Amino acid sequence: MSNNGKRYSDTFKKQLVELIKHGKSAKDVALEYKIARSTVNKWYKDYTSSGSFKAKDNKDTKEKELKQLRKELVLAKMEIDILKQAALIMGRN
Repeated sequence: MSNNGKRYSDTFKKQLVELIKHGKSAKDVALEYKIARSTVNKWYKDYTSSGSFKAKDNKDTKEKELKQLRKELVLAKMEIDILKQAALIMGRN
């Protein structure tokens, strides 16, 4: 059974995480609520590690640093292009 695109509230996710914390297996929770076991495991992992289900809150420091460095690289490339254009304009005068 597929639940493609189905969204679950944070409250519902927390309830399932609490069931697992109190001894119920992730497999049993997944079967009972007809949710993929991998989804239930991810919710449990995310919530117990950061207290959040949001992807941005569950990235490790290396992923965050990489994202920031990529942003800086894009900005630096844009600045270089602007300076090249300015140099060409100044060279024509």
